Amino acid sequence: MMNLHTVGRFAMGVLVVAGLSAASALAADTYSPAHIKAARAAMAAIKITDPFDGILPNIAAQLKSTLIQGSPNFEPIINETVDEQALKLAARRADLEKEAAMIYAKSFTEEELNQIAAFYSTPAGQKLLKDGPIAIRELAKAGDIWATGITRDMSAATDKELEAKIAAQKK
Repeated sequence: MMNLHTVGRFAMGVLVVAGLSAASALAADTYSPAHIKAARAAMAAIKITDPFDGILPNIAAQLKSTLIQGSPNFEPIINETVDEQALKLAARRADLEKEAAMIYAKSFTEEELNQIAAFYSTPAGQKLLKDGPIAIRELAKAGDIWATGITRDMSAATDKELEAKIAAQKK
């Protein structure tokens, strides 16, 4: 049912996760438990790993779709088996959290992580997380409009000035 390409991708994923786990284990010795705790608190406050929540369900859905296309008569057993395997792999989500904590511990001091967690736990911090992307998108639009206006005005002013300077040289 499963082709070699799918098995190869799965094996590559296992190797990557194993590598990340080994790297995390080595890095964990570098940071104090308090530093890691601060990293986890900051991560929770900014919800940095939330976008990864859909990865396992999406992979499971894609695998189901691929397998069912190849063997539509086995849809119920494919769905059941993929769901069972996905549930078994769900515990590995903790590996990503550990890796993220190491990355944040490496990038920020314990004090900085505590400050990040404190700010993003406030109503203002939560509002920034919620509305910040909208503000950034609107700012990008405003920047584009501004740049277009500057380009237009600079071009017009330069053309006018060049015409005057060239006309003066011709005299």
